[in-house]
Amino acid sequence: MNKIVKFFVSLKLTVTLLAFAIVLVFVGTIAQADEGLYVAQSHYFRQWLVVGAHLFGHKVPLILPGGYLIGTLLLVNLVVAHIYRFQLTTKKIGIQLAHAGVILLLVGQLATDLLARELQMHFVEGETRKYSESAGQYELIIISGDEVTAIPERILAAGDQLKIDSLPFTISVKSVWKNSDVNFRAPMLQNAPPLTTNGVALNFDFKNAIEVKSMDERNIPTMVVEFSTPAGSLGTWVVSDWIGDAALVEAVRNTYAPMGLEMAQKIAAQLIVPQTIEVNGKKFTFTLRPARVYHPYSLTLLKATHTVYPGTDIPKDFRSRVLIDNPQTGEKREVEISMNHPLRYGGYTYYQYQMTAGEAVVKAGQAQSSVLQVVRNPSWLTPYIGCAMVGVGLIIQFLYHLIGFVSKRKAK
Repeated sequence: MNKIVKFFVSLKLTVTLLAFAIVLVFVGTIAQADEGLYVAQSHYFRQWLVVGAHLFGHKVPLILPGGYLIGTLLLVNLVVAHIYRFQLTTKKIGIQLAHAGVILLLVGQLATDLLARELQMHFVEGETRKYSESAGQYELIIISGDEVTAIPERILAAGDQLKIDSLPFTISVKSVWKNSDVNFRAPMLQNAPPLTTNGVALNFDFKNAIEVKSMDERNIPTMVVEFSTPAGSLGTWVVSDWIGDAALVEAVRNTYAPMGLEMAQKIAAQLIVPQTIEVNGKKFTFTLRPARVYHPYSLTLLKATHTVYPGTDIPKDFRSRVLIDNPQTGEKREVEISMNHPLRYGGYTYYQYQMTAGEAVVKAGQAQSSVLQVVRNPSWLTPYIGCAMVGVGLIIQFLYHLIGFVSKRKAK
């Protein structure tokens, strides 16, 4: 037992873990160019053990302790050292406070990793939203009346068959594309048969696309699924985020805007025609869309303002004026969200993220819209408190020694 305690108290363990942390941060940062930010975070920092790394376009056979393992061992090392060497004296109180601050930082980071969630809220002027959407997680939604069944996209893999008790049919996943493109099947361009003979695939071609890694781009998943009952198949259908995401539907409309506003609207309208199957006289509508988190209140975008510096096209300010309507509290008020002034409400923080607004947008006949980054982080105060504790602890320790040194000089 004494050997175990000495191992976890050892300063050598601390230095070794910090050295591994430096290497892991370096490798994980370089790997972002090949794997993308979110994949790199999952591969290197949200793992107990890292096996293999992507560096400069090559896969390197590398084994490293992951972020979870390094963080856990550092936390144990600090806590055990804190308890084992604890001396509640005036001379050591600064060091103890600094150690406690570092422990709080580690615990806070773990809580952030487990509890924090980043979402987005898209809306055009005059539109009301009671929910936020994930930027990278999707779900297959099946709706019948007031009943909504949400199936996470991450559990749907090509070749899988899924039977849910609340649904009277089986879902067979034929193919899954992490990223995809869509094109309207104009009569003069229909050189190949449609992907399926049902629904939206009759009017649009969906194609597999290379998965993007850049933070400025996003992957748009598409699936081909078949619904069936013991009596037989209900057909093969395409479900795609191109259909379920209003922002992407608007992007398709803007793509065909040069053909005329009326034609572009007709093409976009065909993309969002509901796809429906019927079983035992009951209709089921389905689509693939970003995963949603519903709120007990709503936000309405009243005005999207995008200003630039005079004589340039350099953005100066993005500003969204929204109306908060909370039936539970009876609250109804207007607030402005700008780049440096987020809104904190209902346990979430709303940041101004993107905007499509201004004179150029109005002239192009596009709807002015705004995108808010919605962040939920219950432990957002822990880094501030932890850093403050470390700072105060070091100041106390420094002043204690400084006062002692000055006192000795005076005594001489």
